[in-house]
Amino acid sequence: MTIRVAIVDDQQLIRAGFRMVVDSQEDMQVVTEAGDGADAVVALAIEPADVVLMDVRMPGQDGIATCAQVTSASDARVIILTTFDLDEYVIAAIKAGASGFLLKDTPPEELLAAIRTVHAGDAVIAPSSTRRLLTRLAGSLPDPTDGQGLEDLTDREREVLLLMARGLSNQEICKELFLAEPTVKSHVGKVLAKLGARDRVQAVVIAYETGLVRPQG
Repeated sequence: MTIRVAIVDDQQLIRAGFRMVVDSQEDMQVVTEAGDGADAVVALAIEPADVVLMDVRMPGQDGIATCAQVTSASDARVIILTTFDLDEYVIAAIKAGASGFLLKDTPPEELLAAIRTVHAGDAVIAPSSTRRLLTRLAGSLPDPTDGQGLEDLTDREREVLLLMARGLSNQEICKELFLAEPTVKSHVGKVLAKLGARDRVQAVVIAYETGLVRPQG
């Protein structure tokens, strides 16, 4: 199955670079491009995509508003493209339905892995650069709040959420907790359901917002 990819960025050179990387893969194809959010919404309505690579800051409609529109109107999964200078936008984008975020200087192999990961229904949260960025973002989160489903988690589910917040994959959680992968997948699914989270990224944001996880451990 070919993964249909859309690229939304106001810089043509960046779009061309991403297109070259994506189209070099046998299982991927760039089906549409757009230079701003409004054009992206129109383009995706005409040519649907499975995964959208979305810049945050663009002229006209930005990536956050566009992400919310795209995820609410389709099954497309959005990966936000950002830099360390755009910390304040990333949490808002994830709340708008993004399935993850990458730095624009991410190596091609990590970008391709992220596209496949998101297409498979998971979220991009494992790369070390993402973990560093998430920790940095945590410093700008509001004061811890109560609720949001944490009280419904079992001790094991809370433990799994903590490991998710550290950026561990299911396989890594298996090794950490000495559990079989189906068991870990079951725990992750229950965590997402109880928190009302779309995916792992949103679950981790909730973990930071509620104070379950704070910067520097």
